[in-house]
Amino acid sequence: MPAVGTRPAPPPRPRPRATAAVLVTALLAGLLALVAAPPATAAPALLSQGRPATASSQENGGTPAGAAVDGDPGTRWSSAFADPQWIQVDLGAPASLSRVDLRWETASAKAYRIELSGNGADWTTAYSTANGPGGNESLPVTGTARYVRVYGTQRATGWGYSLWEFQVYGDGGTTLPGGGDLGPNVHVFDPSTPGLQATLDEVFQQQESAQFGSGRHAFLLKPGAYNGLNAQIGFYTQIAGLGLRPDDTTVNGDVTVDAGWFDGNATQNFWRGAEGLALNPVNGTDRWAVAQASSFRRMHVKGGLNLAPSGYGWASGGYIADSKIDGQVGNYSQQQWYTRDSSIGGWSNSVWNQVFSGTEGAPAQAFPEPKYTTLDTTPISREKPYLIWEDGQYKVFSPAKRTNARGTTWANGTPQGEKIPLSRFYVVKPGTTAATVNQALDQGLHLLFTPGVYHVDRTITVNRPGTIVLGLGLATIVPDNGVTAMRVADVDGVRLAGFLIDAGQVASPSLLEVGPQNASADHAADPTTVQDVYFRVGGAGPGKATVALAVNNDDTIVDHTWVWRADHGEGVGWETNRADYGVRVYGDDVLATGLFVEHFNKYDVEWFGERGRTIFFQNEKAYDAPNQAAVQDGPHKGYAAYRVDDSVTTHEGWGLGSYCYYNVDPTIRQDHGFRAPVRPGVRFHDLLVVSLGGNGQYEHVINDTGAPTSGTATVPSTVVAYP
Repeated sequence: MPAVGTRPAPPPRPRPRATAAVLVTALLAGLLALVAAPPATAAPALLSQGRPATASSQENGGTPAGAAVDGDPGTRWSSAFADPQWIQVDLGAPASLSRVDLRWETASAKAYRIELSGNGADWTTAYSTANGPGGNESLPVTGTARYVRVYGTQRATGWGYSLWEFQVYGDGGTTLPGGGDLGPNVHVFDPSTPGLQATLDEVFQQQESAQFGSGRHAFLLKPGAYNGLNAQIGFYTQIAGLGLRPDDTTVNGDVTVDAGWFDGNATQNFWRGAEGLALNPVNGTDRWAVAQASSFRRMHVKGGLNLAPSGYGWASGGYIADSKIDGQVGNYSQQQWYTRDSSIGGWSNSVWNQVFSGTEGAPAQAFPEPKYTTLDTTPISREKPYLIWEDGQYKVFSPAKRTNARGTTWANGTPQGEKIPLSRFYVVKPGTTAATVNQALDQGLHLLFTPGVYHVDRTITVNRPGTIVLGLGLATIVPDNGVTAMRVADVDGVRLAGFLIDAGQVASPSLLEVGPQNASADHAADPTTVQDVYFRVGGAGPGKATVALAVNNDDTIVDHTWVWRADHGEGVGWETNRADYGVRVYGDDVLATGLFVEHFNKYDVEWFGERGRTIFFQNEKAYDAPNQAAVQDGPHKGYAAYRVDDSVTTHEGWGLGSYCYYNVDPTIRQDHGFRAPVRPGVRFHDLLVVSLGGNGQYEHVINDTGAPTSGTATVPSTVVAYP
């Protein structure tokens, strides 16, 4: 029986039997319909969203060109109140266009043109009107172009031009997507996510002593409070908060580096970093006992900071920037250290070379005893880009440039800079080819390298102004077949940060070239920055290069680098990991803040550009020179660690040190650690040379000035001012 309240289904109707004539007629109709129907076509793709956009002007800081191509209907570009004005978008590659959609704010255009270009310089008109209606316009625009521009010639109101959205549609071919997940070696947590301590411990067990291993890891903590943590940070491990300010992400616990794996010796605690966290250390003092290539950025330690390992063994670091340490920094056994644009509660002890610039609470200038070099400000600085989590998505924050900087960017307000959605980055994962990376760059995408080791068979070429190349977890690029790993064009504002370049077995002419030879453009307003970018020749295996880092572009800022020809590990020998030059600077007005360069076969640093400046330099000469003849530089015994070319008329350096440890032939002598032309415009402050245990000696500090080192007591010879 049917259920109560339902009606029984009616009996099925009989279906009429189709006749042959009916079937033939239906079949013919179907065939005719197929013939008449147009072929199926893919819907046009939105090509402009998240692409680089520029404009002739903007009304204020909140209405940039990028706001019209970000896909957010609540953000807009608006121009100055004048005619003409324009906004353009770079699609990244030539595309076949089908339409342009404009969503005007009240301040629309009465007369304007849609223009197309293949090179961003030569334009053709694809659409024009003298009676634009405003509101939402969908315009049939056809042609092939990489650049599309709206060129306004007459405003509809007394205000400027204002677009909520500027959308370009067409067939973009094989366009690479921006954004996406960050891969398995990026460990993202929020305060409610279980397992953070267990994952930290597991990764530390893998990485504690894996000095030349292939593991790479990044821990990213979303804003909030994390209780009871002890984050021990091993090799190739980065921990970072995802807030805009360090105090957005608080660790009630410690972020620790110690040296138990190396019997209490911290001189090999390389390649790691901590960024963007506030710490409440368990016992009131956090321990960060590191050596070269270990950055401590945007950290707020609500207590003290100990830079020495347990037992106060040897240590050879290090670098702090944009950080606030409420208590005292215990330097203890650290041989050298550089602190930039920070705030500290005090500093204890000096060994050989402690340098401060723009640091509130820094000790007063006192070189040679204690060995403090203190500059009130940093002439030019711009902090490293970093990943943030905001509004339910990842963005990269690109900090603004500062001049005569002092103190942090964040303690007294909101950091200044630009927030760039991850959709405008190509997320590079292990296995990605150099060809694909270059395609992403050609499309106008930035690069975010996830933790891993990347072999490249061709040069990664950064040609677009303002491109960011950011690595997570010490992402490592290895050039194969003797190529240069990366080159930057003579353009403004490229940001390179957070990765390691490891020389391949076939000698490369260079590992990184910032600008082409004979670069000449002025980049003072928007310099390229190289930050926490490290270089290695040998150690993980045989590697060779003629020069590690060549800086050709004017106004470049090199902010914390370790450029290292390996003295230990695999593939180490005078010719096995041959590399003649560490850093060569050809550009004018280049600034180095935190320059660590060691063990190259000839000059560690050579400077050819005018008006160069270095704040803090640490160097060891190559241990493995077989004899005096191998390091003979014409009439000079030994290649200087830092040489300024005779052609240079203006150069200045503060807090520079060079050490020798010729353990293969301890009888080797260096004429000097530093060599420079004798001119009034070439000046140095607070120099030292050290013979480590009497393994080799220096005759002078700079040129023919400064007392020789002698004996085995490892006592520095110093020069306070030269000339």
